[in-house]
Amino acid sequence: MLRIDRATYDAIVAHAREDHPDEACGVVAGPEGSDRPERFIPMLNAARSPTFYEFDSADLLKLYRDMDARDEVPVVVYHSHTATEARPSRTDISYASEPDAHYVLVSTREHGAQTGLAGDEVEFRSFRIVDGQVTEEDVDVVESYLFGHSPTTVVYD
Repeated sequence: MLRIDRATYDAIVAHAREDHPDEACGVVAGPEGSDRPERFIPMLNAARSPTFYEFDSADLLKLYRDMDARDEVPVVVYHSHTATEARPSRTDISYASEPDAHYVLVSTREHGAQTGLAGDEVEFRSFRIVDGQVTEEDVDVVESYLFGHSPTTVVYD
């Protein structure tokens, strides 16, 4: 199961809508060994495509060096689908290289970049992808990781 705080969930959805009609992509890093997504890192889709996403290799190298220095790992790798459901494509599955990560997909096919629609439901799904095998998992959106405290804030880097 993916447990994610509301602020990070909202930031992923907002990024997907902002980049529509192109696919958005990014990472949410967390402390090594915690499986807790804490640091939201939106990335540039170097492909600038409505049907494909690609991390810029220089940006990705910088990201991994930064996570290494902070003792972090990519807990969530996310991207959006602009015209299809939030389910990994064959390309997504072949590129999945982080067996411990949650692969989150957000579909913007229904509302695109629009926000604030009455009863607006977003298609936000999480998957584990290991050796080409895809398993969908539940998503638990919590207001805060700390009981009794105000919601967390998203840290943008």
